[in-house]
Amino acid sequence: MSEKPKGSGGGGGGGDNKEKRRKESILDLSKYLEKTIRVKFAGGREAAGVLKGYDPLLNLVLDNTVEYLRDPDEPFKLAEETRSLGLVVCRGTSVVLICPQDGMESIQNPFIAQDN
Repeated sequence: MSEKPKGSGGGGGGGDNKEKRRKESILDLSKYLEKTIRVKFAGGREAAGVLKGYDPLLNLVLDNTVEYLRDPDEPFKLAEETRSLGLVVCRGTSVVLICPQDGMESIQNPFIAQDN
């Protein structure tokens, strides 16, 4: 009773087009493999760890990961505290920023009025 009409679904001739249209990642993270990177996530969390692997959706595998905790009084400011997380899988949909740890430095936000 549940017959499929001919030409729909099942292994017909449409499989080749899917492989040709396979999405490629817009970021080439291969140069950062086995190097320490810093990752910022939606919601404000930040972590740094050694990049062990990734996929086109930017799911990341980080080893020796350290999370940078936020100041409870000022949620936009990082505290001095960190916590060790070890081996972590980071979901790509929550990744906002990826940058190398070496050569990264914090700069003051030019859009915040400075106290003089």
